[in-house]
Amino acid sequence: MALKSFIEVHPDSHFPIQNLPYGVFKPEPASPARPGVAIGDYVLDLSVVASAGLFDGPVLKNNCDSFLQPDLNKFLALGRPAWKEARATLQKLLSATEPALRDNAALRQKALVPLSKVEMLVPISIGDYTDFFSSMHHAKNCGTIFRGPENPIPANWFHLPIAYHGRASSIVISGTDIVRPRGQGHPAGNSPPYFGPSLKLDFELEMAAVVGPGNELGKPVDVNEAADHIFGLVLLNDWSARDIQAWEYVPLGPFLGKSFGTTVSPWIVTLDALEPFACDAPKQNPPPLPYLAEKISKNYDISLEVQIKPAGQENSSVVTRSNFNHLYWTLTQQLAHHTINGCNLRPGDLLGTGTISGPEPQSYGCLLELTWNGQKPLSLNGTTRKFLEDGDEVIFSGYSKGNGYNVGFGTCSGKIIPPP
Repeated sequence: MALKSFIEVHPDSHFPIQNLPYGVFKPEPASPARPGVAIGDYVLDLSVVASAGLFDGPVLKNNCDSFLQPDLNKFLALGRPAWKEARATLQKLLSATEPALRDNAALRQKALVPLSKVEMLVPISIGDYTDFFSSMHHAKNCGTIFRGPENPIPANWFHLPIAYHGRASSIVISGTDIVRPRGQGHPAGNSPPYFGPSLKLDFELEMAAVVGPGNELGKPVDVNEAADHIFGLVLLNDWSARDIQAWEYVPLGPFLGKSFGTTVSPWIVTLDALEPFACDAPKQNPPPLPYLAEKISKNYDISLEVQIKPAGQENSSVVTRSNFNHLYWTLTQQLAHHTINGCNLRPGDLLGTGTISGPEPQSYGCLLELTWNGQKPLSLNGTTRKFLEDGDEVIFSGYSKGNGYNVGFGTCSGKIIPPP
């Protein structure tokens, strides 16, 4: 029999009892931040559950203060045994057959807060942020645009998950406005470089893995144990200024073209919740080196969608439908490769997948690809776009479709505003 909650959950909701994603919220503007899980149209306040002594399993009964923190880092550091125990406890507590919360009106009143009333925050303290480049279709399209179709993907791409070190300080929660960045662009002819607001501002449809316990400096994580170091996934928009990026990225890679803002969705969907949607990863050719060779190589079937609401318009237009399963390099390969040189990952570190593009034009994960670097403008509700304009809002959503329920991520949105 399907698991059911005593809380009414609409069939289209992203947050049924099968999901229970983790976030951090404030019930009132002056309240301290605290962890919660989403269930239907409510947030279950985990600080209330912990204070009531309901985390009584062998791991969490001595660590329930991990839910009395302003972020999830202490809980992430506890590792998979604690995560599994918390999920089992919360699924039982919220189930239709369990009276502990269902029949305790006073506790229910304190513990369940309407989602519409809360302020969501970045749920983790992010020490480091790494952005990978794991979609073959994206790599091929970008290479073709910038280098031509003869050799679009560099030879090293098929041997290692390429990445760069991003900027953790400018990661913001969904709904935060993004200020159009200023910077340099390619000079025209013999003129000095262009300087001013970016003229090629773009979104990037990504997801990101949230790191759990991590590893000691000098001790790599085995690829077949890497999943134990991934708590879950969020939606991620790695906003990109293509003109700034194109002028600066040789020889050291992205810098100001990326570091002005990265938006994350508020709810971390756990790998345990995504497990029913695991699917085979693409066959890798040539076979990866032994340290990247997995016994089980898997992706997840997560439908992803991007909408743009043009400035001054009421309605948004779908511009992209993609899927997480288009990634060539898996999450676990990304994490194992990140540590193979001895680099230490820490709880709350964020690993972006890179833009998730599929093989078809309607599944391309950024405007650079969708408009072919501005050569083919997109039509949106009677207006056109080559790149993002001030006032445009970009909204990501993602979910996995179960039998009669969804395991979803909610939305990840941001609006472009002009520089001061």
